Amino acid sequence: MGLLIIGRQFIQDLEKSGALGIYVPSEGGFEGRYQRRLRAAGYTTLHISAPGLGDLPSYLTQVHGVRPPHLGKSTSGNTDWGVKVQFRPPLVNYHLENLPPKSKGLVLWMIDGKKLSRQELAYLAFLPSQEPRVKVVIELGGDRQVRWQPLKQTLAAA
Repeated sequence: MGLLIIGRQFIQDLEKSGALGIYVPSEGGFEGRYQRRLRAAGYTTLHISAPGLGDLPSYLTQVHGVRPPHLGKSTSGNTDWGVKVQFRPPLVNYHLENLPPKSKGLVLWMIDGKKLSRQELAYLAFLPSQEPRVKVVIELGGDRQVRWQPLKQTLAAA
């Protein structure tokens, strides 16, 4: 019964602040319960890994180019030995366009957020004010029990 109450508080804090920094035990499993609570409350969750995303504003909200590895092969017709750039749709905008009709919004759940820079964390804290249907939860580290705080407070404390 305690998780129902805690899950409700988690959702209320997320809706109020827009972006949360969460600390979970290293054993794992606890974050899945909170993701289930979010889905039950009407949110669509997108679980991604934070390191290696590159330029966050481009990757999340703009069309961006990706150059896949050439794997020792050259493409015919290219003057350079690289592979042509493939353009990908923005991750957040693509998922927002394809939300179910009754969905409250999209929650980006990012793991390994402790590897992000302060500038990247500041952008993720700003993203919900730019697009109100987007909420952000970033796993910032481990702790003995699950705890969270608004991402703006996490940035101010660091």
